[in-house]
Amino acid sequence: MLTLFTQGFIFTAQRAIAAALFGILLLLAFALSASMDGQSFFGFYRYDYLFFAAVAIQLLMLYFHLETLAEAKVIALFHVMAMVMELILTDPHVGSWQYPEPAVLKILTVPLFAGFMYSAIGSFFARAIRLFEVSFQKLPPSNHMLCLAIVSYINFMSKFFIHDLRSILFVWSIAIFWKTKATLRIDQRSYQIPMLLLLVFLAFLIWIAENISTFYDIWVYPNQENGWQVVWWGKIGSWYLLLLLSLVLILKILGQRDKQGTWTINTMANKKGK
Repeated sequence: MLTLFTQGFIFTAQRAIAAALFGILLLLAFALSASMDGQSFFGFYRYDYLFFAAVAIQLLMLYFHLETLAEAKVIALFHVMAMVMELILTDPHVGSWQYPEPAVLKILTVPLFAGFMYSAIGSFFARAIRLFEVSFQKLPPSNHMLCLAIVSYINFMSKFFIHDLRSILFVWSIAIFWKTKATLRIDQRSYQIPMLLLLVFLAFLIWIAENISTFYDIWVYPNQENGWQVVWWGKIGSWYLLLLLSLVLILKILGQRDKQGTWTINTMANKKGK
């Protein structure tokens, strides 16, 4: 029994690390570049080199077939959507957070590497679905999920100008995903996990990564300007909604749902991925 458990744990850990490879490499780049501290090297700054590193990681993952072209397209879409959100939320009139160091490669207040942090989430979902052979049961209709995702995306930006709908979005997501299960294949065995529980757990892990990122001054919240502090735990809710947005996009583009609510990945979307 112990041997089977150990084998299952090792298999799961290997696949989880492989799925999160993009994000792990970005966090490593954040830590290794911390000593640059806003200094210019050959005309570029830390944020610029993080952009170069992120592009290199993406290209290498495609070259070695660690990501499929279909997955890269989804990730690129999420990157663009994230940059739009970043531009609004880092505007001085909103000031949800800021990037404290200079950059040559940026759009207004946002360095270009920033979108890759969100792309890492899309990359994780796309790769995890393939590596763990994930399918979903009792998944809501696509139009219901897309509507929730679109309203959640708009609310990230509109809540600073009109009423925040976050509480409604939480209730809405629970209502439509309450019965949804994710089936994972781990070492030739299948395991079912409630989708909502899985999303909350992943949101918690991203919150930990967020604390690591802010510790290395990748971005800074208003309460961290005079020194690093643990990110408010309520941010887990924001990551939960952002995960929903990412997952819905990936499910819509990479797979198909039948009339019974069972979702499976398209054969072509899975082609050549490792």
